[in-house]
Amino acid sequence: MASINEKELSRLIEEATAEVEALKDEIKAHMTAVETEELTAGVFKVRYTTVKSSRFDTAAFRKTHADLYEQYSRTTETRRFSIA
Repeated sequence: MASINEKELSRLIEEATAEVEALKDEIKAHMTAVETEELTAGVFKVRYTTVKSSRFDTAAFRKTHADLYEQYSRTTETRRFSIA
């Protein structure tokens, strides 16, 4: 049995992910064209819904209330793992 190295596995994962994303885009385009937010495909329900949300505009707040921004901002630290 041939051994597949990590780079080859990463390439296969990237290809599969790209194919999945292309299929999702195709489904979303179809749903948009037929103006529906829900489809049933066998045992699966596919939803493509509009979601509205409100986000705090930190950049604008920082510009207009720099003192308050500094008073209530905090620094966080995270770690990122990547393989190139």
